[in-house]
Amino acid sequence: MRTIGLDLGSKTLGVAISDPSNTIATKLTTITFANNDFPYAIKELFAILKSAEIDKFVLGLPKNMDGSIGFQAQSSISFKTMLEETFKKDVVLWDERLTSKMAESVMIQANLSRKKRKTKVDFVAATIILQSYLDSRKRV
Repeated sequence: MRTIGLDLGSKTLGVAISDPSNTIATKLTTITFANNDFPYAIKELFAILKSAEIDKFVLGLPKNMDGSIGFQAQSSISFKTMLEETFKKDVVLWDERLTSKMAESVMIQANLSRKKRKTKVDFVAATIILQSYLDSRKRV
């Protein structure tokens, strides 16, 4: 069974997937949708994952730096409910503060152009979210 990592934005959904042993996260894709059209994003995600054996989802929760919940975090909480209803799987909300900045930094170090970084930041962030979750489970 695999774990899926998700980085939700207002127009994109970065998707990463674990290996079967839940050790390594790998980027999968980015789903693009109209502003806040989360039902469309869910439908596209369902089509992509229809044959995958999924154990759970790890959805980034973009808390404010002081730990409070803002507008974007509320969107993630609503999206979590939609995922649970559609996939009938557990959804873990994972603190994603600074993951987009980390993703940007990784891509700069890899000498990707600004244009390429813009198209890849979401699934790289999803991969970082998923990998940090998988790593935390090893410590338990």
